[in-house]
Amino acid sequence: MDKDNVNAEKEVLLDLNRRNRTGLSEAVFCEGKSLAQLSEICTTIQEKNLSMLFTRLSKTQFSHIDSLYPNLVTYDEVSRMGLCRPPSLTNNIQVAIVGGGSSDASVMKEAKLTLRYYGINCLEIHDVGVAGLWRLTERLKEIGGMKIVICIAGMDAALPTVLAGLIPSIIIAVPTSVGYGVTRNGETALAALLVSCASGMTVVNIDNGYGAACAAIRTLNQL
Repeated sequence: MDKDNVNAEKEVLLDLNRRNRTGLSEAVFCEGKSLAQLSEICTTIQEKNLSMLFTRLSKTQFSHIDSLYPNLVTYDEVSRMGLCRPPSLTNNIQVAIVGGGSSDASVMKEAKLTLRYYGINCLEIHDVGVAGLWRLTERLKEIGGMKIVICIAGMDAALPTVLAGLIPSIIIAVPTSVGYGVTRNGETALAALLVSCASGMTVVNIDNGYGAACAAIRTLNQL
């Protein structure tokens, strides 16, 4: 047996009972993982007939997985997400994903595909940032009809604060790394959301569409 494969067996231990404990399955964060580690994970998935969500999966990593187990994982290059055996989508839509600009599309897609992995359908509304506030107000009634709104914005990240002051929905805000200079790769957006005067808004880490979707799923599980 190849030395890398032997090491990978020691380095990988999937938490297969996590969903029973928390309502959320383990996801495989792929950045920094070796091809041997991913091969070991996929072998376990295939042998046990598991479903799995892969985040931050590079095209090279996916190509390696697909060469070993063709069609096991469906890959989306925009979000760098891989889905293995997701369930059918629900018809009932209770979650909206709202994005400030088209540059936020990759983070929106990460949130959408995380929900998709759990069979949760969602309403997607793109490019309604506050620089053209009419775009948001035209969709406000539709957005406010959702129980949960994942709101994604970069630069000054004003959009989640504005929404949280207008609708009663649970707001999960995602700052993104979009912007120039002092945006500092999303740190300014994160700070702006953390000091927002809109009460009761949840804030996740920069570009963390996955984490926002998981927060929405926890909430739906309790509802």
